[in-house]
Amino acid sequence: MARLNNETKDDYTNHLIELLKKDANLQFREEFLQLHPTDQAEIYAKLVKEQRQSLYEMINPEEMADIFQALELQEQKELILELDQHYTSEMITHLYTDDAADLLSQLDESAAHALLKAMDLEDANDVKELMAYPPKTAGAIMTKEFISLASSHSAQQVIEQLREEAPNAETIYYLYVVNEQDQLVGVVSLRDLLTAQSNELVQNLMSSRVVSVDSDTNQEEVAKMIKKYNFLAAPVVSSDGTLLGIVTVDDVIDVLEDEATEDLGEFTAARGATDINVSAFTAAKLRSPWIVLLMFFGLLTAGVIEQFEETLNQIILLAAFIPLLMGSAGNAGTQSLAVVVRGLALGTLEKKGLFRILLKEFSTGMMIGFICAMTLLLIIPIFYGSYMVAVIVGISIFCSLSVATIVGATVPLIIHKFKIDPAFASGPFITTVNDILGLLIYFTIATSLLHYL
Repeated sequence: MARLNNETKDDYTNHLIELLKKDANLQFREEFLQLHPTDQAEIYAKLVKEQRQSLYEMINPEEMADIFQALELQEQKELILELDQHYTSEMITHLYTDDAADLLSQLDESAAHALLKAMDLEDANDVKELMAYPPKTAGAIMTKEFISLASSHSAQQVIEQLREEAPNAETIYYLYVVNEQDQLVGVVSLRDLLTAQSNELVQNLMSSRVVSVDSDTNQEEVAKMIKKYNFLAAPVVSSDGTLLGIVTVDDVIDVLEDEATEDLGEFTAARGATDINVSAFTAAKLRSPWIVLLMFFGLLTAGVIEQFEETLNQIILLAAFIPLLMGSAGNAGTQSLAVVVRGLALGTLEKKGLFRILLKEFSTGMMIGFICAMTLLLIIPIFYGSYMVAVIVGISIFCSLSVATIVGATVPLIIHKFKIDPAFASGPFITTVNDILGLLIYFTIATSLLHYL
C-alpha cells in the first residue's frame, strides 16, 4: 500500500483525475487502490460529483468502506446522500461497529432505521447495541471487532483462530481470554503468543491482572487510562465482568480531539460553536448568551469606574492606564486558568498538591507583576512626566497581577469541586472578574495617594 508525501500528492491527484476524464477506469482503479486509505479519502474529497459517481461504479462497497472511515463525519453524511441504499448498507456492514454507530447516530431516525433494516441482522444488532449506550461513554465508543480466546486452547490453536478471525478484527495485538460465561479472565499479547511453544496453553501465557473499564465509564477517563498504561486497546466489561468490546487507541485520539475542542469552546465562551460547518444563526444562538452575560459583568466594571469619578476628574491621566491594567490582569488570570485546567485534565494536580500549585501561581504572578512595575516606573516618567503616576500604576499592576493569578487558579478548582468541567471557568469570565478586581485595586491605590499628586 503506497503512501504519498505532500510534494507528490497534488500531482498524483491530478494524474488520477485525468485518468477518470479519459475513462481509463481499469488503470485508475489499479493505481487508486494501491494508495493508503487516508490518501484515497483526500483524493476522493477533491473529486466533483460526476467523478465520484464514476468512482462508486469502480469501487465495491467493501473497498469503499476503507475510504469512508478516513473521511470527516460531515463528508460521510454527504456521501451517504449520493449512494443508493443497497450500496450504502453493504458498505456500512464492512465498517467497524463503532464507526457505523457514530455515523447512524448522526442521521435522522428514518434514514438510520432504513439502513439498519437493510444490513445483515447480526451486524445491525451490534450497531444498535452501541447506539443504545449513553453518548461519550466507553460503551458508545467501543468496537465489537475483537478476538477472544479460551484459556484451555494451545498457542497453535490460537494462531489457527487468528488466521480465520484476524481480517475482521480491529486490532490483534491484545487477545482477550474469557470463560464459558464470556467473562474477561485474562489477556495475552501477540508477542507472547508467537514466542511460545506451540503446545503451550493460553492459561499459562495470559496475565490475569487485566486493566479494564466499565461500559458506562466517561470517554475522557478511558482516554486517560489508555494513556497512563500506554495501551493500544482497553477491554470494556459489563457490571458482571462480561467482555463487551474494546476501545482502541485511534478511538482515544478522536476522544482527545473532541475533548480539546470542547475545552477550547469553554475557554472562549463558544461551546458548540467552534465547528466551521455550523451556520451563522446557530453560532450566534450558542455564543450570544455568554456575550450578553459578560456584557452585564461589563456594566459592573463601568460601575466601579463611576464610583471613582472624582479621582478621575482630579487626575485625568489615570484613565489612560485603565486598558493596560485590565488587559494585563485578564491575560495573567487566563494563563493561570490554563495551567490549572490542564493539570486537572491530566490528573497531575493531585500529585503536586493543590497548595503548592496555588503558591506557585501566586509567586509567578508576583514576579511578573514586579517586572511589569519596574518597567512602568522607568517608562511612564519619560513619556508622561509624572513619577507619582508611575508609582500608582506600578503598585497597582503588581497587586493586580498577583491577585489575577490566584483568581485564575482558584475559580476552576472551586468549579471542579462541584463536579463541573473546570474549563467552564472560561477565559472571558476570568478576564471580566479580573478587570473588576484590577480597577478596584487601581482606584483604591490612586485615591489613597491622591494628595501626593
